[in-house]
Amino acid sequence: MSSTETSTNTADQMVDTAYPFAAVPSNEAAQRYIAIAADRPMTKMTMPIGGDVWVIHRNAAAREMLSDPRFVRGPFRTGERAVPYFVEFPDFLKSTIQFEDPPHHTKLRKLVQKSISPKRVRAMRESAVEFANQLIDAMITKGASANLVSDYAVALPIQMLSNLLGVPPEDRPKFQKWSAATLAVANMPEDEVVQNMTELFMYLTALIEDRRKNPREDLLSDLANAPDKDDSLTDGEILPIAMILIVAGFDNTANFICSGVLSLLRHPDQLEVLLEDVDTVAPTAVEEILRNGRMAIYDTVAGGGGLVPFVATADVEIDGQIIAEGEAVLVDPAAVNHDGIALEDAGKFDVRRKNNPQLTLSYGLHHCLGAPLARMEMQVAITELFKRLPGLTLAGEVVVDNDNLTLPIVDLPVTW
Repeated sequence: MSSTETSTNTADQMVDTAYPFAAVPSNEAAQRYIAIAADRPMTKMTMPIGGDVWVIHRNAAAREMLSDPRFVRGPFRTGERAVPYFVEFPDFLKSTIQFEDPPHHTKLRKLVQKSISPKRVRAMRESAVEFANQLIDAMITKGASANLVSDYAVALPIQMLSNLLGVPPEDRPKFQKWSAATLAVANMPEDEVVQNMTELFMYLTALIEDRRKNPREDLLSDLANAPDKDDSLTDGEILPIAMILIVAGFDNTANFICSGVLSLLRHPDQLEVLLEDVDTVAPTAVEEILRNGRMAIYDTVAGGGGLVPFVATADVEIDGQIIAEGEAVLVDPAAVNHDGIALEDAGKFDVRRKNNPQLTLSYGLHHCLGAPLARMEMQVAITELFKRLPGLTLAGEVVVDNDNLTLPIVDLPVTW
């Protein structure tokens, strides 16, 4: 089930408002999102897995839903119902904080936020800059071309994630190998994935136990040794937190870095703006990459996507639309980031954009826990790369793994 094909007038031309929609050029996709949002706040559609779900198109409506405690994820976590989505969620993801609801979600989130505070992230920035330059040095030493995914975009966030969790330097090569097993960037056979996931769980369990006895300045130590008895966590609670940080802090950030570089290379006018004053422009450029970066990956863009869904625990009216008790709802980040209501010129990639209410990292109770770290890593990655290699250009076809939950870029060939 989806919308019927109606039309609306956008920029003095008739634009199709059917949703979802088949792949079209990115500029046309942006115009369709604007027209759809002008036509209605959301569309009910039937997902390949899990049945029907309301998909929100308007930024304000998305913020209202994401701030409303009557929308929960418990039924997905318990297995009471399947997650309505484009692909099936791995079971281990459904055991993480991402699928928890208050009050337990509040307790876990409060503890993690103390460890990923802006202060701690600022303290990590210097080491991120140093490591980014080490990676760039290694690329230059090897020659004048590289696969930016494996040589840069994955390596930087995994190093920062290791620092955050407290993985000792001598364990980082195997930690990266195990972490990659949770993601498609590894392209591993299934039996190898299972083996690596098992080894990762065993390693993290042992590390948590060690940090209880020998605490250090890292997140696992903070979680294992909460000062308040009421905040104390079991190993079974800490492990899913570590796992969601690995997935979100490794795969997603690597994808954001890649889509950012690709967006800049495919918008030379905006790259020129960045190069004029990299340090000043990088923060707004990163927000624009989060908002619009996926639009640059393909020659054409299909309309249909979403953050993790919720279930309504009562009849709730959002922007004039009733979501009935028991119905599922999710936010399409591409749609709400291009709704043409929350920001002007939604179809334009603008690295100096000041008003940028993008929702790629969600909002409200489930706003991405690692958002400060992801932003810092993206700013450092973009800044250092283009400072050192301002003549960076594409050197071949970009390859995306379309069979994976996060649609990661697995090959981004560049030269300089």
